[in-house]
Amino acid sequence: MPMKNPPPPGELIRTEIIEASGLTVSTAAQVLKVRRATLSDLLNGNAALSGDMALRLEKAFGVDVDHLLRMQVAYDAAQSRRHKDIDVKRYVPA
Repeated sequence: MPMKNPPPPGELIRTEIIEASGLTVSTAAQVLKVRRATLSDLLNGNAALSGDMALRLEKAFGVDVDHLLRMQVAYDAAQSRRHKDIDVKRYVPA
């Protein structure tokens, strides 16, 4: 059963990877070879997790890229379901 309001992946990445490793955002950005602002946007929920970033996290910290990307998809789906203004009816073939 899908979660109705899953957290954004950046939240897990911040707490379970970056903070658990004792790293600052700046140091983690250096490890991942990305700009600090790019990582900060992800960790603060202002940017989605890309495939590229997920792969960097897998290579640097051993977290499974597929798991991370499934988290992003679940988050995106939950956010999409919150849009009540999409008025599309089920297609029924004639």
